[in-house]
Amino acid sequence: MCKYTGKHLSVIKAAEIMGKSQQFVRIGLQRGLLPFGTAVKMSSIWTYYISPKQFCDYVGIKNII
Repeated sequence: MCKYTGKHLSVIKAAEIMGKSQQFVRIGLQRGLLPFGTAVKMSSIWTYYISPKQFCDYVGIKNII
């Protein structure tokens, strides 16, 4: 079980935990390559949702600090 108090995880925090760039996470979500969230293009702006539980499962951690 993933311990995290928020409803979603930011791209910034996900990138930090993974040791990757924010652009890596954004493009991975846009292309459907990362299984822990979604990216939606609204007009010309992308918005992102990262599920804390799916992220923890993917990265193999139990707590997001």
